[in-house]
Amino acid sequence: MKFRPLYDRVLVERTESESKTSGGIIIPDTAKEKPMEGVVVAVGSGTRSEKTGEIAPLQVKDGDKILFGKWSGTEIKIDGKDYIVIKESDIMGIFG
Repeated sequence: MKFRPLYDRVLVERTESESKTSGGIIIPDTAKEKPMEGVVVAVGSGTRSEKTGEIAPLQVKDGDKILFGKWSGTEIKIDGKDYIVIKESDIMGIFG
């Protein structure tokens, strides 16, 4: 199934964080926080300007590695994989 976000929304696949600390302690899945990093899978068309009516494209693109807010977005499952749909304004930055 294909999924295309609308307007200023972005489909993100979370990246897995390390399950072991630098000291060698293994963190169980139940104690882990959800990662705030991910890879952009799909982007919407952008937002329409109220003044001009033109669509302003999003600044992120497919494949960008991003950092987003801890409580951002809505979790969804597509073809058995977990994703999160967030607004572009919830994205804090792009890793270069």
